[in-house]
Amino acid sequence: MIELNVNGTPQQLDVASDTPLLWALRDTLHLTGTKYGCGQALCGACTVHVDGSPMRSCSVPVSAVAGRKITTIEAVDKNRIGKVVQDAWRKLDVVQCGYCQSGQIMSAVALLSQNRKPSDEEIDGAMSGNLCRCATYVRIRAAIHEAARALV
Repeated sequence: MIELNVNGTPQQLDVASDTPLLWALRDTLHLTGTKYGCGQALCGACTVHVDGSPMRSCSVPVSAVAGRKITTIEAVDKNRIGKVVQDAWRKLDVVQCGYCQSGQIMSAVALLSQNRKPSDEEIDGAMSGNLCRCATYVRIRAAIHEAARALV
């Protein structure tokens, strides 16, 4: 049994210790907001927070995060920053196809948790591991600036 704290709830999972966190979340806990993109931690679609830091869940085994606090897109709006980021995403109509957006939002929340007034360069750096096939990067950056203004 692997013990995880997911979205504030203790969970005991009967999965192999080398099971990627992504599959434990999606297949075992049925939290399907976190997406599979590349399976190699390159695209960012699978981004979750582990103890508040963004992590690519496709490449980390559940045993490596046992006992740690995991937050998925399903619960990111439970804190003020997550809600403000999601509101900015909606206000600026960021989403096109939507597939990568949960990972984008998780990375944006992590950035704004550490830096409430990021520059374009800081946003680009923090978001560089998140790919968007629809190329909504300009709207993503604008939404992060919008969220930052709302947090002040």
